[in-house]
Order: sequence, then structure tokens, then C-alpha cells
Amino acid sequence: MAHIDAGKTTTTERILFYSGYSHRLGSVDDGTTVTDFDPDEARRGITIYSAAITCEWQDATINIIDTPGHVDFTAEVERSLRVLDGAVMVFSAVEGVEAQSETVWRQADRYDVPRICFINKLDRIGASFERSFDQIIDRLGGQPLALQIPLGEGPLGESRDGFRAVIDLIQRKVLRFDAREDGSEITVEAVPEELSDEVEEWRRKLLEALVLLDDDVLETYIETDDVPVEEIHRLLREGTLSGAFQPTVCGSALDCIGVQPLLDAITGYLPSPLDCPAVVGIPAEAVKLTGKQARRKARKQALEGGQEEVVDGIERPCDPDGAFCGLIFKVQADTHGDLCFLRIYSGTLTGGSRVVNARTGDKELINQIWRVQADDRERIETDQAIAGDIVGIIGPKVAVTGDTLCDAGEPVLLESIEFPETVISMAVEPDTSAERKKLAETLERLARQDPTFTARVSEDTGQTIISGMGELHLEVIRERIQRDFGLAVRVHKPRVSYRESVRNSAEVTGEFQRTSAGVSQFARVRLAIEATAEEGPAELDSRLDPTALSPVLAESLMESLHDGLSGGGMLGYPLMNLRVILLDVEVRDEETTEVALHAAASDAMHRLLNDAGIVLLEPVMQLEVVTPDDFLGPLQADLNARHAVIVNSLRRGDLAVLNAEVALSQMFGYSTQARSLSQGRATYSMQPLKYREAPRDVLETMLG
Repeated sequence: MAHIDAGKTTTTERILFYSGYSHRLGSVDDGTTVTDFDPDEARRGITIYSAAITCEWQDATINIIDTPGHVDFTAEVERSLRVLDGAVMVFSAVEGVEAQSETVWRQADRYDVPRICFINKLDRIGASFERSFDQIIDRLGGQPLALQIPLGEGPLGESRDGFRAVIDLIQRKVLRFDAREDGSEITVEAVPEELSDEVEEWRRKLLEALVLLDDDVLETYIETDDVPVEEIHRLLREGTLSGAFQPTVCGSALDCIGVQPLLDAITGYLPSPLDCPAVVGIPAEAVKLTGKQARRKARKQALEGGQEEVVDGIERPCDPDGAFCGLIFKVQADTHGDLCFLRIYSGTLTGGSRVVNARTGDKELINQIWRVQADDRERIETDQAIAGDIVGIIGPKVAVTGDTLCDAGEPVLLESIEFPETVISMAVEPDTSAERKKLAETLERLARQDPTFTARVSEDTGQTIISGMGELHLEVIRERIQRDFGLAVRVHKPRVSYRESVRNSAEVTGEFQRTSAGVSQFARVRLAIEATAEEGPAELDSRLDPTALSPVLAESLMESLHDGLSGGGMLGYPLMNLRVILLDVEVRDEETTEVALHAAASDAMHRLLNDAGIVLLEPVMQLEVVTPDDFLGPLQADLNARHAVIVNSLRRGDLAVLNAEVALSQMFGYSTQARSLSQGRATYSMQPLKYREAPRDVLETMLG
């Protein structure tokens, strides 16, 4: 995982070559890599879809997932981190820690994933191992522990100090790679005398961090001023697994330098499934309460003033003989049915068996089990997969990303995967009305595969609106619709996904009173609304006397209020940063029905939003622009014209870095403009930061 263009895919290619999986060195520029197999990836030279692949190194099986670096495809990183046990964080020695580096580091922190750092591209002009190393500490709050330092930096030829080898601090040896061939031959040499002091200084830092983990080793270190090599490796593994530090190696994947030591570090220090704590899920009784049942139970508890029931988790250790459970982390379209990527946490899965989808309660048939190798796959000969495996399965009909499959006799629901909300939308329509049904089916299938992509039909205009994480995301989706599904579609200008909140607190009473055919219906509902300080979706609270309504009517009323909140505000956008409180209900015997309560709640909700005053919120993006000094002025002027707030301006080697906050609505077409202003030499990354109040004229235009 890494920022875009740090060298993830090239590093993966070299790992596959040295492990014997592939017999040629693939190139991102030539579109010949194993993991970037999609036509869009080969054409753009970027990773879009996380690719799973398995290889062998020193009697260990390694499951690798090469993830995208572009923020539009951050969901691919999110779902990969949820099911993987360790990560390799790749940094470019020129750019160091970049915006998306911070995002994926935080994601790894959230899932407690142990990681190794690989400082790449040391052969480039402006490369600096030490600067990148320090940025991991300063910007990420990491604890990198150098196992190697580079011998020279920058390109060879222009300087006799160019990058040509790495120095192993544990063995105090120089590892020289034959880059003219394919880097397979490694020559071990003594450390040059002029570098011995620097090597000893770095090695001392390494040992001082390690000996803190073991009192006996600390005593040995105090007595002998050294630590046995086998103890160094043991403590490195312990510290990595506990998250105390991140072993850091270096090299140049493109020039075939430093990849084999990285593989040694992966097998030596990152956890195997047996090193990981047992996965924890919710037991069978809680699993049965899904969907509306669970919501109704929660609402009933809220009405009765009770606390939410605490469910004890059950553990499933990594044991092939235990009860089966696994998590689906990706669904991919396939000609013979969708291919589901499954991480097995416990037990054994057999082809032809039936398992339970813990979320829905449905039984799913496992037709086939495949070993997935990027875009290739091979049928597992034994038709079995065990705890720790990552496999592709064909058969499940209703499963989506984040679902748990488990034994019918011992159902367990594992924690699902949370994805960020969409920030950008555009309208699509088929060329002919005859293809409208096919488009709807295609979009439904794409949404099942990609949790950050949604499609809906606008009630106002009848247009089909698709939403995603950015312009590039929607562009790739559009091209897939045309290429993979043979549908020609027209698209309209992207639109921002706004949100609504309220300006003031308010309290209103909604009423429904009607007599029809001699039958009277009546209900009166009193609600209050207030803005909340923390950013988040709209909340619903109840201060109603539990005896005020019968359980059936109380449940119906809460359902109506919940639907009213989820239906959006005055302009139809989702509500956020507010709390609606149910204060009181007035009922009459034989006149108050579910219909009357629903109508009164709807009336109250409409009055409430009207009285509180609608505030339109727009998404604000965190923008980082990296550019040579020559183009800093024009790029800064362009950002000012887009009403961006420039937070700071930094140096990163020979490059200038601008950090800014800017409304998403101002950033359409920015990639073309940035390329034009910098002759293609500036790069930028953008990620959602927060929501803030949109300009008054935008709200007035929408209100008409």
C-alpha cells in the first residue's frame, strides 16, 4: 500500500519474479505487469482494482494484494486491510510521505495491521533515505526501525555516489545486486571503512530499540555491547507483531535492488495467520436479528428507556479443524456467475458444500473453489481451502462485500467492512429506451461489486444518477459499462453530493385529523430538532413516556420518523449534523391508527425542517499539489481563483508542496488544468476532508 506512483506494482512484479511465480520482469509503462491486468489499468499505468496473487518464498506461502494508490479507489485498500494480516508500506525516496500515504497508514492503524516499510526509488534524482525515514516519524507518528541503509543515493553515472547497493545493518555487510541482468545475483561485501562509523550509529539505534523488549537480552547488550543475530531476528518479529515498530528496508524495485531482502523481512517479521489473535464475531442468537428486526428491537429499547443489549463475542481461532467461518471482501463479475473473494478465518471449506450467510440467514452453495492469481485462476485440486487461505469461490447468489459465510450449525457474524460515503454524482442514460432495463441491471451488478459506487433513479427528473468517490472513479465505471457490458451511454456533467443540516433549534407539533365515511382518524406528534457539534448522520432520540403508546404503535411511529430522516431534507439531500427528538404524542382511543401517526409524524418533520432553517453543506477536499518551483506561481493563482484555502507550503527535496482545502464543486476538470499549467510535471492528490456550509447563492439557486 502507498501513495500513487510510489512503486507498489513494480515491487509486486519483482517479488513474483524472484519467488519464481513469473519468468519475466513486467513493466507498468509497457502495460505488461501481472497484477494490472485490466485494460483501463494497462492504458492509464495505474492500479484500479486490488489484485490477489499467491507465491512461495523460503517454504512460506505469501498471499499478496497489490492495492491502488489513487484516493478514488481507497475502498480497495480498505477491504484488503480488513482481511490481511500484514502490510508493506512503500514510500518513494524522492517524494517521501505523501497525502495518500497518510490515509492508508491510518487505515492500517484502524485495523491494527503490522507493517514493514520499503523506501523505494533511491536511484532517482533528489532521493533521500534519511528524509523519508524522518517523515515516517514526523508525519505518520510511526516507529520505523532501519534494517538497511543505502550505499549512495541518486542515479549512477551522474555522480559516483549514486545508489548501487544496500548495507545490511544486522550482518554489517554490503549487498550488491547485478542490476544489468535481473538482480538475481547478490554479492556480499565488507562495509567500506569510510562508512563504518555511520553503519555502527544506525546499528546502535536498531539494537537499543530491540533490547527494550527483553530484559535478558538487555543484560547481554550491556555486558557485550552486541546482541546475537538470532535474538535480533526474534525481537524484530515480536516487535513487529505487537506494533511497537516497523522494520524498514530500502532499494529500487525498478532497478531490481533490495527486493529479496524485502521478501526475507515479509516472511521473517510479518505475521502468519497463526500469529494473529482469534477473530471475534457475534454468536447465533444475535445473528438471527437482522435487518428490520434488529432496528425494531433497538427502537423498542429506546422507547422503553432501556440500554442496548451487550452481546458477548465468540472467538474463532485459526484452526482447520474448527467450525468454518470466512469473510467475503470482494465480489467480481464473471461470465459464469460472480466470483467472491473469501478470507477463511477458521475451519475448512469444501467445494459442493452448503454454508450460511450470517447477515441474511440464506444458505449458499459453494460450487467451486479457485486459487486466484490476478486475472488468472486455477481450480484447487483437493477442492478444499483451510483457515488462513484467501480463495475465490463461485456459487453464492446473495452475498455482498462484508458478508460472513459460516457453518449452519455454528453461525457467527464477523465485523463487516465500512466504506466512505460517495462525494460526486453524474446522470447517465442509455442511447435507446430499449436498453434502459439492461442499464439498470448492469448498474445493480456494478454496485454489488463496488461498495463505493451507488446508482438510483431521481424521483424529480427520472434520470439515473450514479455516485462515486471522484471524477476518475466515475470515468472508469462509465468505460466499464461500455466495454464489458456493451452499453453505449450518455453522461451529463458531474454533480456534487451535498448534505443538509439546520441553522437553529426548533420545536413543533404535527397533527393529522380527518373524518371519512364516518370514521375519524387523529394523531398529534411533538418533535424538537437541534444541531450537533460532531459531524455525522442525522440522529433520532426519544423522550417519550413508555406508557404513552402501545408497542405496535410505538414501533410504527419510530419507523416513520426514521424513514423521514433517511428520506433527506427540504432539497432531497441526506441530513447530517442534527438530532431529532420525539417529545410527546397525543392519541385518542379508536381514532389513532398507524396511518394517522405516520401522517402526523410526516407533517411534524416537514414543519420542523422549515422552522429550523435549512443549511446546505458541501464536501470540502484536502488537496496536496507537488510541483517544481517554476510552476508554483500559476498553480497557486489557479487555486486562489477556485477559492481554495492554502493551509501551508512546504519543501520536499527539490519540489514545492501546496496543501489546501477546497470545495469539491470548484475542482471539476482540475487534472487537465494542472497538467496544462505545469507542462505535465505537477502531481496532485485529493481526499474528502469535511462538510461546510455552501455559498448562499448555491442554496438560493436550488430553492428556485
